Amino acid sequence: MRAFLFPGQGSQSVGMGKALADASAVAREVFQEVDEALGQSLYKLMTEGPEDQLTLTENAQPAIMANAIATLRVAEKEGGIRLAEKEDFVAGHSLGEYTALCAAGALDLSTTARLLKLRGQAMQAATPVGTGAMAALLGADIEKAQALADAAAQGDVCTVANDNDPSQVVISGHKAAIERAIELVKDHGIKRGILLPVSAPFHCPLMQPAADAMAEALSTATLLAPLVPVYANVTAAPVADAETIKRLLVEQVTGRVRWRESVIAMFDAGVHDYVEFGGKVLAAMVKRSAPDATATSIVTMDDIETLVKGL
Repeated sequence: MRAFLFPGQGSQSVGMGKALADASAVAREVFQEVDEALGQSLYKLMTEGPEDQLTLTENAQPAIMANAIATLRVAEKEGGIRLAEKEDFVAGHSLGEYTALCAAGALDLSTTARLLKLRGQAMQAATPVGTGAMAALLGADIEKAQALADAAAQGDVCTVANDNDPSQVVISGHKAAIERAIELVKDHGIKRGILLPVSAPFHCPLMQPAADAMAEALSTATLLAPLVPVYANVTAAPVADAETIKRLLVEQVTGRVRWRESVIAMFDAGVHDYVEFGGKVLAAMVKRSAPDATATSIVTMDDIETLVKGL
């Protein structure tokens, strides 16, 4: 069994999508449709920068999605792949869950782009700049990370945001609590804590205003049952019902991204082949959570050609 995976924030870089667009009209059509849906030249920002504008959450989220969908569409249309015939599940990390739903036909491309633009804006606006933070804990499993978060909270919000793999967990919350956590890492047997260059504390209760905004947006959005089930971030379980998916997308804004658990659950369900589109982060996480799995990152035209030959 096989799963297609889609990356989250941090996978953006200036120049993304350019080689793909230069080589394929299919990719150019994706980028043009996203530009039209957003009423901005996102593709120009992706390919030319400036980097500080691309890194803004409201731009990074639709950009990462557009690049991943373009990569998938080139494989589908030029390689003759039919998604529903070549894989059994889709999954995405945080914003990547929207990409996964687009890939599986639950959301159309324009709607996905607009939802992610709004999601980025709402997440940025949820807390005053400088009051929240996130940190990556290296050499930390979920139990150590949770104990550290509890110890550092001291009345502030400090919680596990991303359970990425057995050796990397991300915490999120009030800046003071995250800074306390970094100072306490050694006391909890954790190798290192690194403050992340993010503009808001994602996936924690401080994001409730953004969750409310997404609840309103999703209530009127057209979301169909996906062609294949999606493994939801907040449950680490497959879901195919459209209304349930909408509810879980709202919960995802403040909830934990249970990526390690999702990978293990997929592996236990018989998924031993994982293909990441548009990034090089998730495949490595998969191998750390499920060492016996095969995990491939598809970014370039050469990657796509190799994939198509092997499917």
